[in-house]
Formats: sequence, C-alpha cells, structure tokens
Amino acid sequence: MNSLLTLLHVLGVVVWVGGMFFAWMALRPVAASVLEPPQRLTLWLGVFGKFFPWVWLSVLLILASGLHMFMKFGGLGAPHYVLTMFVLGVVMMLIFAHVFFAPTRKLQRAVAAQDWKAGGAALAQIRQLIGINLIIGLVTIAVVFAGRALG
Repeated sequence: MNSLLTLLHVLGVVVWVGGMFFAWMALRPVAASVLEPPQRLTLWLGVFGKFFPWVWLSVLLILASGLHMFMKFGGLGAPHYVLTMFVLGVVMMLIFAHVFFAPTRKLQRAVAAQDWKAGGAALAQIRQLIGINLIIGLVTIAVVFAGRALG
C-alpha cells in the first residue's frame, strides 16, 4: 500500500510540475512569438481547460498520499524535509486554487468579450503565479531528495 501511495504521489507531482515546466519553458515563449493576442489568449484558455482537470486530479492524489505519508513519518514530528514538503505542497495547492478561481475566470470572461487587454492582464497574472509554483515545485523536489540523502 505504501508503494502504491508513493507511486501516486510521484505521478501527481510529475504531471503537475512537468506540465508547468512545459508550459513555462516551451509553450509560452513560442505562443508569445508567433500568435497575436486573440489567438494566444484563446490558445491558453484551451490549454488550461485541458490541463487544469489533470492538475486537480494531481492535487487530490498528492494531498491524499501526502497526508498518509506525513502521518506515517510522525506528523509534526516528521523529519524536516517531510515537513517542508508538506508545507510547500499546501502553498502550491493554494496558489493553484487561486489561479483557477480568480485570474483564469477573468481570462475566460475577457476572451468571451474579446477584451484582449483584460485577457492579457489575466494571462500575465496566471503566468507569474505558475512561474512561482514551478519554482516552489522544483525546490520541493530538491529538498526531498537532499533531505533523504542527508538522512
């Protein structure tokens, strides 16, 4: 059971952090250089519509498996790297929930109204928050591996 939960946890992290890395490092620069605002904003809205359900599934898997592992390691008495992973994971989830419920909704309304300026502002906020979450995710992965290596 523990191996299955760890696998689900890692798969959730791979989907979420890997997706953010792809979006930030590959899709974003190409979309910005070859698409005009109406096409670019419509593309991003479509991408988020496909990616965000996977993020929600990842969040559920990571949270459920992470809570189990957190308790297995002794809850608040867990090693520092486990506590750090737990706290950073929750921060990432809160940032994602904000992205989903606030600027993404603004982007949807702006694209529907063909208000490209408002859509661009919403996308800029999403981009910034996803960049922050990507950094937190990569740092969390490094903390876990360093913590496990150092014992």
